[in-house]
Amino acid sequence: MTLPPLRLLLTAAGCPGASTLIRMLKANGEREITIHGVDMRAEAVGRFLCDGFEVVPPGGSPAFVPALLEIVRRERPDVVLVQSSDEVEAVARARGTFADLGARALVAAPDAVAVCNDKAAMHAALRDTPVLQPRSLVPESIDEFVAGVHELGYPQAPVCFKPPVSKGSRGFHVVTTEGGDRLLERRGSLATLTLEQAVAALRRGPFPHLLLMEHVSGPESVVDAYVAGGEMVLFQAKTREAVRAGLAMSFRTVERPAHVAASRHVCRALGLEAFVSIQFIGDHLIEVNPRVSTFVYQEDFILPYLGVKHALGELDAAAVARAQSRLRTSRRSIRYYDQVFWDE
Repeated sequence: MTLPPLRLLLTAAGCPGASTLIRMLKANGEREITIHGVDMRAEAVGRFLCDGFEVVPPGGSPAFVPALLEIVRRERPDVVLVQSSDEVEAVARARGTFADLGARALVAAPDAVAVCNDKAAMHAALRDTPVLQPRSLVPESIDEFVAGVHELGYPQAPVCFKPPVSKGSRGFHVVTTEGGDRLLERRGSLATLTLEQAVAALRRGPFPHLLLMEHVSGPESVVDAYVAGGEMVLFQAKTREAVRAGLAMSFRTVERPAHVAASRHVCRALGLEAFVSIQFIGDHLIEVNPRVSTFVYQEDFILPYLGVKHALGELDAAAVARAQSRLRTSRRSIRYYDQVFWDE
């Protein structure tokens, strides 16, 4: 090991990408990394893989950040990495407090995070940029919903809608001339319904806050990046394949120069910092996740570790260029389920 040891605090240590992230951070080949994981569940896989672990309140709880700050005071991490969309906004609001305690929270500013987490606000903020987006509307009543569905091409073309603040495919529905009967809870395979079914379901209660969008199709791909001052520093483009329950189970690194260029516009326009995952369907921007995500790793391009090094001032422009040049577009990855065992 050639560099001084590092201490990290990792949130959402039970999320789908956590086990690989923990393993790859430790396999960096340059330094010893001690990882203290936290999660809202005692059975999170990070409990078995991290050097230390404890349960914290959910990210939406007022007690979440105070719990993290207490851990920072005790464990003295150099860096805080956030993996959950439910946590990143709260951590962003407390960036200064973490810094005062000597821990660098690698998240964007609160306003930038809030815009990313609200899909309607995100699309509005990028409307005057070169980034291609699906046409979208925010209806405020049943009548506006019906008019918007027709404006976006129904019945000749399907139209989709979802709550603008939601994770993954939760609440995502496609209005078609065929049918379905699940609304606003379903996650996983697409829930389809006719306009009449959608209207009937929406009339059952107060009209919800919805983002109505043109339905776009094509291969799914993502640009994962580490960003500083709104500029992408390091990145990889990958496919999203074999989606199950809203999670991609297979990935492939690829050349996507148009998506990389669009992602640079996104990062500048939204003033992003640290880690970001920018998702496309075809050439249309779909969402921006301002947090640590699932990466396709290679032995000499461990993107989250390189981002940490850059944040700590350990990578100059020449080192960044050398690291980026090592990225291979031949890399494949599959996600699979594993198990751990213990006695109580």
